[in-house]
Amino acid sequence: MTSQRITVIGGGLAGTEAAWQLAERGFDVDLYEMRPHKTTGAHVSDRLAELVCSNSLGSKLRDRATGLLQHELKMLNSLLIRCAEESSVPAGGALAVDREVFAQLVGDHIQNHPHIRVIRQEMPIIPDTPTIIASGPLTSPALAEQIAKLSGQDYLYFYDAISPIVTLESIDMTIAFKASRYQRGDENEGDYINCPMNKDEYVAFVTALRNAQTAELRDFEREDPNFFEGCLPIEQLASRGEDTLAYGPMRPVGLRDPRTGNRPHAVVQLRRDNLTGSLYNIVGFQTNIKWGDQETVLRLIPGLQNAEFIRMGQMHRNTFINAPTLLNATMQFRTRPDLYFGGQITGVEGYVGNIATGLIAAINLAHNLRGEPEFILPQTTMLGSLCYYVSHADPKHFQPMKANFGLLPELPTRFRSKVERYTAYADRALADMKTTLENANIRVQETL
Repeated sequence: MTSQRITVIGGGLAGTEAAWQLAERGFDVDLYEMRPHKTTGAHVSDRLAELVCSNSLGSKLRDRATGLLQHELKMLNSLLIRCAEESSVPAGGALAVDREVFAQLVGDHIQNHPHIRVIRQEMPIIPDTPTIIASGPLTSPALAEQIAKLSGQDYLYFYDAISPIVTLESIDMTIAFKASRYQRGDENEGDYINCPMNKDEYVAFVTALRNAQTAELRDFEREDPNFFEGCLPIEQLASRGEDTLAYGPMRPVGLRDPRTGNRPHAVVQLRRDNLTGSLYNIVGFQTNIKWGDQETVLRLIPGLQNAEFIRMGQMHRNTFINAPTLLNATMQFRTRPDLYFGGQITGVEGYVGNIATGLIAAINLAHNLRGEPEFILPQTTMLGSLCYYVSHADPKHFQPMKANFGLLPELPTRFRSKVERYTAYADRALADMKTTLENANIRVQETL
């Protein structure tokens, strides 16, 4: 045990998870969060663990990459996954949350923990004491400059976009209908609202997208945008070809329009955004179109012609370090043993990946300070493969990465279907996770 206080910079998903994991291990933690004294271009509140984009943490099914990662985190006793489950809203096979309830739960655990001190001010330097930097994609310029000096290189970056939110009562349910794809979910009529399009409606919508004006990137812009491939704005997808959206976020597979009994040409899905079900976000509709044009274009979607928009889409900058040249798989900075990174700044994408790397950084800093062996998960686990990716990818072509089965080592057996193969990946991952935790004398938490 060390008498030094540990500094965690950033009160987002990775930072709060890291602070709690360290505190639960008996360490005293100073958690720095610069909001509300210094705001960002994406956050709208001063809450810890605020979700700024979607309200979904992805699939919760074991045979899905994000779902597998959630199960691994539950085995590791993740606070934020537990809070997500406690604040969940119906979303078929996905783990979606009420944003405010989720942030409130996380905030209560953090602010009431006897070993955590929340400090509401910017940390403009890198302390010379044990530290985890989880400052996220909108790291303050002062801290970013310090990290750049420490690493001896410039940041990489990409741009991310936020989806619009509408009120339930403003959706025309004589056109839209409730259903989950292939009726997967807990409720018969589905957890999603679907707005079907025929071919003419779809072509008109894509044309309007292509002609809409996009907003300037304001102070986030330093050079030409470098969009993250997994979170492209809809106008960028539309520019790639007329059918791109119909094979992407507007794909109609697994759905039938009850008015016709047929599969639509394209479908816009909306997912519940709060527990009461009064708000819905437009799934996969990140956009940087100017708000006036954006409202006009979105009202072309059947069922949303009279929609009340609570939040319009917007763009914000996401910044990340060139992790393969800087970090070990433990999230430890290679040239400074008591400095760790966690969250989106490492190049791991997705809410669950951010939580996961914050957790790994905390466990390894705790082990480091106690003189215990490094905690490295095998690449056969989803979390182990993500940590390996960010620490071993080609630094010349490093791109942010979400959890996906393509990161895992191949299985020796051939399978008849993708579902069977992914299930086998999950079985191996969870078995290897359990063995690794038992060998490290870490209590294995129960999971499904």
